[in-house]
Amino acid sequence: MDSEKALYLGLMSGTSADGIDAALVRFSEGKPHLQAAHNLPWPADLRAQILALAQGNEPLDLDTFGRLDVRIGHCFADAALALLQHSGTAASDVRAIGSHGQTMRHRPSGPHPFTLQLGDPTVIAERCGIDVVADFRRADVAAGGQGAPLLPAVHVMLLGRPGRARVVLNLGGIANITVLGADGSVLGFDTGPANGLLDAWCQRHRGEAYDRDGAFAASGRVHPALLQALLDDPYFALAPPKSTGREYFHLAWLDGHLQQAAIDPADVQATLLELSARSVVTAIDRRAASAGEVLACGGGVHNGALMHRLAELLAPRAFFSTAREGVDPDYLEATAFAWLARQRVLGLPGNLPAVTGARGLRVLGALHAAPVNDAPAG
Repeated sequence: MDSEKALYLGLMSGTSADGIDAALVRFSEGKPHLQAAHNLPWPADLRAQILALAQGNEPLDLDTFGRLDVRIGHCFADAALALLQHSGTAASDVRAIGSHGQTMRHRPSGPHPFTLQLGDPTVIAERCGIDVVADFRRADVAAGGQGAPLLPAVHVMLLGRPGRARVVLNLGGIANITVLGADGSVLGFDTGPANGLLDAWCQRHRGEAYDRDGAFAASGRVHPALLQALLDDPYFALAPPKSTGREYFHLAWLDGHLQQAAIDPADVQATLLELSARSVVTAIDRRAASAGEVLACGGGVHNGALMHRLAELLAPRAFFSTAREGVDPDYLEATAFAWLARQRVLGLPGNLPAVTGARGLRVLGALHAAPVNDAPAG
């Protein structure tokens, strides 16, 4: 049985694979409150492998798949244990861990839709001595949904305001928006790339994992023909519900548009930043025209050039970080997976069918019990 005093721990690594976010969350009247947080960077070799596999650039046999699943699970356990240590929290004080895992494929359309996240939850449960809830997306996909985004339910609780239309913009590897209607309605979907292509292009041409503050993009100029070719991709015209990932918007996708022209790498980076900003704003214009506020979260809030361009395109709407409303933009996703773990423990649904397109409400995630009468492995 759950207690309002129980803590939950959320673990999240997004499509950027820039690190594992761990959030320790307490609940009051069902509402999550972040108590402590920690970020654990991926080992460089593992991050490189994850990104290559996510883009379909590396073959994966079953033995490699199994080893990778376990190794990622150990990294998630490391992140959880580090948070417990840094916050002075005993494992016995945590009711459950919600682990998103690392998405390797997300194919919610076609004759056999599926979504795949790695990070063996039994490893996490064994090492931490805490029940683990994982595999959150497949139940929604099985019910005909996209399996994403899952954050809008938490956005409503933390950032919804009665009578006010606003948008929550999550700038991860992929950008997604939650449209919070003044009438209480909720819509959410992936708009397209945010940081993912920017990071990949920066890694290729600068040897750096990401474009710090958007400096590389700011050094170039937008290439109009390339921008239009990218924006002509059919994904942007699709109506929601819809979701996507790095397996679609990756460097091979970009390279296909670069074959006919020699463009300076800095100009390509500038064009990719404009693509991220334009696709986000077009989606908001189409689906949230009455919203007067856009609240940003995710790693992209630290890209000054991207935030500045979004502010320009979104004007006269107010545009600001969720931090202004007391919600940490870096740990909102991890907080959401702590909430999803609690929903599973209580046997309550975690999806919003109006967002994902599922046939109905579903209890999400599979529960993996901690070892009994054994100390955690650590």
